[in-house]
Amino acid sequence: MLDKTYDPHRIEAQWYQRWEDAGWFAPRLDGDGGAYCIMIPPPNVTGSLHMGHGFNNTLMDALIRYHRMCGDKTLWQPGTDHAGIATQMVVERRLEAEGKTRHDLGREAFIQRIWQWREESGGTITRQLRRLGSSLDWQHERFTMDEGLSNAVREVFVRLFEEGLIYRGKRLVNWDPVLHTAVSDLEVISEEESGHMWDMRYPLTNGTGHLTVSTTRPETMLGDCAVAVNPEDERYRHLIGELVALPLTGRRIPIIADEHADPAFGTGCVKITPAHDFNDHAVWANHRDELQIADQPHGGLINIFTPDAAIRANEPDEDQLIPAAYIGLDRFEARKRIVADLEAQGLLAGVKDHKLMVPRGDRSGAVIEPYLTDQWYVKIRPLAEPAVAAVEDGRIRFVPDNWKNTYFEWMRNIQDWCISRQIWWGHRIPAWYDAEGNVYVGRSEQEVRDKHALPADFALEQDPDVLDTWFSSALWPFSTLGWPEQTDRLQTFYPTSVLITGFDIIFFWVARMIMMGLKFMDDVPFRDVYIHGLVRDAQGNKMSKSKGNVLDPIDLIDGIELEPLVDKRTKGMMQPHLAEKIAQATRKEFPDGIPAYGTDALRFTFAALATTGRDIKFDLGRIEGYRNFCNKLWNASRYVLMNVGATSGGDDAVDVLDHRGKDAAPTDAGDIELSAADRWIRARLHRAIAQVRTAIDAYRFDLAAQAIYEFTWSELCDWYLELAKPVLTGEHASDAAKRGTRRTLVQTLETLLRLAHPFLPFITEEIWQKVKPLAPSPAGYDGETIMLAPYPVADAAVDDPAAVAEMEWVQQFILGVRRIKGEMNIAPGKSLPVLVTNAGAQDRAWIEHARPYLDFLAKTESITVLEDEAEAPESAIALVGDMKLLIPMAGLIDKDAELKRLDKEIAKLRADIARIEGKLANPNFVDKAPAAVVQKERERLTEQGAALAQLVAQHTKIASL
Repeated sequence: MLDKTYDPHRIEAQWYQRWEDAGWFAPRLDGDGGAYCIMIPPPNVTGSLHMGHGFNNTLMDALIRYHRMCGDKTLWQPGTDHAGIATQMVVERRLEAEGKTRHDLGREAFIQRIWQWREESGGTITRQLRRLGSSLDWQHERFTMDEGLSNAVREVFVRLFEEGLIYRGKRLVNWDPVLHTAVSDLEVISEEESGHMWDMRYPLTNGTGHLTVSTTRPETMLGDCAVAVNPEDERYRHLIGELVALPLTGRRIPIIADEHADPAFGTGCVKITPAHDFNDHAVWANHRDELQIADQPHGGLINIFTPDAAIRANEPDEDQLIPAAYIGLDRFEARKRIVADLEAQGLLAGVKDHKLMVPRGDRSGAVIEPYLTDQWYVKIRPLAEPAVAAVEDGRIRFVPDNWKNTYFEWMRNIQDWCISRQIWWGHRIPAWYDAEGNVYVGRSEQEVRDKHALPADFALEQDPDVLDTWFSSALWPFSTLGWPEQTDRLQTFYPTSVLITGFDIIFFWVARMIMMGLKFMDDVPFRDVYIHGLVRDAQGNKMSKSKGNVLDPIDLIDGIELEPLVDKRTKGMMQPHLAEKIAQATRKEFPDGIPAYGTDALRFTFAALATTGRDIKFDLGRIEGYRNFCNKLWNASRYVLMNVGATSGGDDAVDVLDHRGKDAAPTDAGDIELSAADRWIRARLHRAIAQVRTAIDAYRFDLAAQAIYEFTWSELCDWYLELAKPVLTGEHASDAAKRGTRRTLVQTLETLLRLAHPFLPFITEEIWQKVKPLAPSPAGYDGETIMLAPYPVADAAVDDPAAVAEMEWVQQFILGVRRIKGEMNIAPGKSLPVLVTNAGAQDRAWIEHARPYLDFLAKTESITVLEDEAEAPESAIALVGDMKLLIPMAGLIDKDAELKRLDKEIAKLRADIARIEGKLANPNFVDKAPAAVVQKERERLTEQGAALAQLVAQHTKIASL
């Protein structure tokens, strides 16, 4: 028997350990089903589980458990990403606490420290994924720095280089001056900040005046190569081709015409600094010939910064290109000095406040600098064209479909991919240089020497850079399966079935996996791409540490007292001030701490909120509701188990009942007879099965969860369990009917548990273990776990329109009587006589046949069919189709007392409505209160108005009696 109280923590840990120890997560390759594979988006080895992970992994696990139960050869490939910059920063912070830097250790020792840290602390997120119930094939867990995956990375690099698709070149990159490395666009966060706009005078060299140039970055003027004006701007058209003297330097630079210059922005004149602005670099590339003048060293492509974003010194051949007064200054200190010098020379026309987007590194927080460096690049367009075609011709499908447009937009305007990073942790670029700077690429230094006949004493030095983390991640669908070796797993599971991921990495990961899969496997890496939204807070705000609105999935599962929260977050490598901010926000919402909801409630919440393609608002009221749902399922199962016992007929090897509810053959337990309620719940169960399977196949996790919820709560618990009671406890029910109801109870519960298992793995396993000995084995399955049992299949033959129609009529009858009692404030348990008018032949038959249900649930004292409604006394009325239910009011209520009670309720509601109306009429409240608070008051006013109308109608009805 199940424990009296549902305790998720007691069952979750023990069941997960048993599943994993038994090896049940590994794919079963001996089945008849097809291959089904999902690759986990590899979380950072430094990471911990956040709400996005919880949401994403719930959806993946639901699909995996579903397909595993459907008999497919099912693989969910686990693994983690080495997260180059993030991991290096974690270990560098630890060294900093020791008073050391990575340079004190040297490269090899520092990398060894990272490996040591990974062994000690790097498995946090995989442990948390287990807490979430994720049924990953842990026996084959991979890490992007594993030797096998590293071999795949080197192989791809060498092949692409040999085909001319990887090259080294000097280009602009996002440069982090704190981390001293290029970073991807994904690692740059641009947010609006308060700044300034400076107007600077650039004198015309012909002596006729000056141009006033507007800029937000005056310090970069030292690298200007031109001033651009719009060719349609009549103010400056006559000056195109003239020269201006660059202030503070004396260099002459041309005035060029380019549509990049916006006449409405600032003065309409834009300084062009191609080594420190991506847009300016594009302008420079389009006007390269015009910029080849004597005063333009390096063709105008002038880098003025050091890797620290300080003003660099002049090279020997630059002839004081950069004034000595600024050399060595940090870029922001140089800004102050340059602005002061411009003002002193009368060249500062003005300065005003200005809002601008400032790019910052997501790891360091430093302002990112467009920076000209030598980097390694992938020539991407030859790889992008086949990847576009794969989506166009349907080999890959985006769900929702509209995301393919986002994919196309980026892929058709794609730029070459910078793949080198100036850090130590990661896949080191397999390239070597000789003393003259010649480059040699190979899978190893020895291969390079052998290929180029270089003797052992010929000095070679490996490129110090490592590859962008996204490079190894792009190979994930096939490198994890053993490529470049042609392994059985690779042959079986590639292409994978579906990728589930967020929209924010369509460019950075999804597209690159498609390109690399087509290039090296000659096939797409996955058939479907399911794109989900972000998990936001209940008000729709993005969760962020700075806002303090971050929720931790493990906190929701386990619950947490507030006092240890700051310490917990800090140990999780969160900065203490952010941890305190989150703790403060949490204390405000949960003064007594966060309740423990359990894993199943959290998973079901994620599934129920997974509306296709939309961000989800995580309302804690929903998880509370689904915790109650788990309790409901638990208590319903206890009721079934207490009422089934050894008399259920569960010893039968197969279900001997056909859809008409009659015995296909006698059983040792005696004949079995199914009531209309038994046949109705079987029909509703199979309808729910069909709905759930259709929804899962269409990635409508929300509709699948809704179908499970509604069947369990509304049809099974609210109705069938109640309808079963007069059969199980009634004196007039036959033994065959009781056996039929017991059999239906246990079979329905057992099937429901299998139906819900992908979303509620722990509670369904725990209950199923108790139900299994009493229920016929589904499809002959007699295994040890529900997770390998067959998933239910809808059987159209079980549909029973007659039983469905009868039970819908019964429900309307019962609800009609209950509604009258509620409106008249009559005790629910009071038995009443019911008069019926306008009853057809079918109504009369059902009244006779369903009388046990009506007496038990509607508490009908008697049911009398009247041929003429005029014969009825003054009654309250409810409709059941065309039939009328009449309950005589005489003697049932104290009319005067009830009217007095209603008068008080009506007065109270009217006062409350007046208060809310006054609040909403107050501009100070409507304009200054948060929008959500105002909306809540408006909703309350609507609800109170509806309640008032109901009470007034009830008052009128009773007054007329």
